[in-house]
Amino acid sequence: MTTHTTLDRSAGIAVWRQIMETLKAEIVSGAFEKGSRLPPESELASRFGVNRHTVRRAIAALTAEGILRADQGRGTFVASAPLSYPIGPRTRFSEIVSGQNRAPDGRIIGSALEEADALLANQLSVPLGTMLIRVESLRVADGIPMIVATSWFVRERVPNFVADYADSGSITEALKRAGISDYSRKETRITAELVEARDAQQLGIALGQPVMVVESINLDGVGQPLQYTRGRVAADRMQLVVDGEV
Repeated sequence: MTTHTTLDRSAGIAVWRQIMETLKAEIVSGAFEKGSRLPPESELASRFGVNRHTVRRAIAALTAEGILRADQGRGTFVASAPLSYPIGPRTRFSEIVSGQNRAPDGRIIGSALEEADALLANQLSVPLGTMLIRVESLRVADGIPMIVATSWFVRERVPNFVADYADSGSITEALKRAGISDYSRKETRITAELVEARDAQQLGIALGQPVMVVESINLDGVGQPLQYTRGRVAADRMQLVVDGEV
């Protein structure tokens, strides 16, 4: 760790937020491991050349995100690093989360039947008006909401998907029950927007916060579009890593 970090006070970004992002980047990089204690506020204030109140605000923001935790009388500790989420041909939420020693979970928060409009028909390579299952889901790691997603499937291919996903908590398992043993990612598009009110409530973040929007198409084993998803990702809790082979 360096003994002094210079902040850009002309960048138009609040100083406390610059400190927060610096500490978060160090946690992600492994400079602070899970369970390790953060240096005292006085030491951090000296490092960044600010007062302790500014440091305290940065720490409070990281604590609210679940990255840090305060133990009374002992100090501030790293609770968890932002989830590193690889985007590649075999993107599986449960496997990615489990591989980082966290407990994955998924649950349906809404579902409906609807006819494919022009956009959905194009994404899923089906005729206009094809009956689809729309599923709203929440993906969680260690009890912390990560992704709110809207997915569309052709009803004829996965008629019991809603019940199977609700039972298993896994999209992969629900597809297996429909006879689809494997699938792969065709493409992923990543943009950003400000969170909408309903998503903010599900993710437990404040209105006005940014979310990453991840649109993806998955193919079955013979290359037929299987699933179109529009996911909204809590930007402060997840780091997307694009596979070099994509």
